[in-house]
Amino acid sequence: MAGGGGGGGGGGAAPAAKASEPVPHPPKDQLPNVSYCITSPPPWPEAILLGFQHYLVMLGTTVIIPTALVPQMGGGNEEKAQVIQTSLFVAGLNTLLQSIFGTRLPAVIGGSYTFVAPTISIILSGQWNDEDPVSKFKKIMRATQGALIVASTLQIVLGFSGLWRNVTRFLSPLSAVPLVSLVGFGLYEFGFPGVAKCVEIGLPELVLLVIFSQYLAHLIRPGKNIFDRFAVLFTVIIVWIYAHLLTVGGAYNGKPPKTQASCRTDRAGLISGAQWISIPYPFQWGPPSFNAGEAFAMMMASFVALVESTGAFIAVARYASATPLPPSILSRGVGWQGVGILLSGLFGTGNGSSVSVENAGLLALTRVGSRRVVQISAAFMIFFSILGKFGAVFASIPAPIVGALYCLFFAYVGAGGLGFLQFCNLNSFRTKFILGFSVFLGLSIPQYFNEYTAVAGYGPVHTHARWFNDMANVPFQSKAFVAGIVAFFLDNTMHKKDGQTRKDRGKHWWDKFKSFKTDTRSEEFYSLPFNLNKYFPSV
Repeated sequence: MAGGGGGGGGGGAAPAAKASEPVPHPPKDQLPNVSYCITSPPPWPEAILLGFQHYLVMLGTTVIIPTALVPQMGGGNEEKAQVIQTSLFVAGLNTLLQSIFGTRLPAVIGGSYTFVAPTISIILSGQWNDEDPVSKFKKIMRATQGALIVASTLQIVLGFSGLWRNVTRFLSPLSAVPLVSLVGFGLYEFGFPGVAKCVEIGLPELVLLVIFSQYLAHLIRPGKNIFDRFAVLFTVIIVWIYAHLLTVGGAYNGKPPKTQASCRTDRAGLISGAQWISIPYPFQWGPPSFNAGEAFAMMMASFVALVESTGAFIAVARYASATPLPPSILSRGVGWQGVGILLSGLFGTGNGSSVSVENAGLLALTRVGSRRVVQISAAFMIFFSILGKFGAVFASIPAPIVGALYCLFFAYVGAGGLGFLQFCNLNSFRTKFILGFSVFLGLSIPQYFNEYTAVAGYGPVHTHARWFNDMANVPFQSKAFVAGIVAFFLDNTMHKKDGQTRKDRGKHWWDKFKSFKTDTRSEEFYSLPFNLNKYFPSV
């Protein structure tokens, strides 16, 4: 497909109107003005730079999660660097598998915050207190591996059996709005609060990112498609150098340890802890251990990640200028995401996998939704995970810079969800109720659960069975999960038999995409390579 997939099939010509009357913008099946869609890659030099930019963006979550978890497990800088290398390696493999055999969307598959809660529960279980730090770290990691391996079966079964296809075929543009919007907006706590940890670094990054991406590209004509497309590279390099100058200039000497950890560029400990060359391999921490309760808790986190990734896949498809995801393709992608969680368990990343929301936002910033770019990004992940010292240099980017990037990328994904309102009737009270109620509960219920946990030290559901507590509390801490489930239930139960309701919820816009073979554009985007579709007729 040439160019950016312009937005064909947009909804036909608008009814004739008088010259003096305003004409609404017509809905578009595909997002227009995307420079390169899935099947139209940019030139190789540009594709390589864009792939490296995706690699830089996904480093944020890949570094933040092990940095928070490994010290609690008993590991030091060496173990932290090894876990980050392993996470990068597995993310590269999973991204390649997803882009070749899964949804075939330009979606980066990386670490997920959803799995952090059950992992912390394993750490705090109390059974490792008598161990020395290194032995404690390895035993906790092996317990996490076992839980992830079992939890992966949920997505593998739901995806490859086609069961998730039967669920998502009831999804409409109306119920997708709260789900996709809160996949982005629901991560607000990782945005400006991260910037504020070192405001003299984070705020310049945020301001420069907005200026480069939204202003310079239009003010400087020779900079068209340079300043906006490579805004992340330009601004991260500028602010990183500025942060290093502050560090070597002694600006943080004598400051509290927390400030130094956030602001200084020499406190990550990754470069000294990383090996020059290291190839991650399965069971590198030893044979996994299995516990039924921990497995059930991790399985619930896997289901929450499944719902969140469904919304992220929809956002990626939109920003790649693809057609709406057919349910069978979405189910196939979920199955391969389950394989990704299995690989996370086998290699020992300490965390499960899901669609990277920040990389979905980067698609919007660059207006490049090419599959090849993301595959190049996966190659960078694998390459720098093996050459540990070099990868550790890029992984040492200060966290406030990452927080500034999140402010833009999560906002783009949230706005992508709001974009599906164009298919809905906003003058319907049914529409207003479902939208307002689901979004409000999606923000309010997790807020209650998080506040309760912060004060009491445990969630509202508190029994003697720790695994049951995790199963009950984890889902309600996810804003996208709560909003998506509430909207999906209401949309499919309220006045569904009314013919007008179907149009109000925008379901008729997605009817032609129930099967990917009913629209030639869908076949172009989602068909498997090597004529493998004939071997997977049901998913």
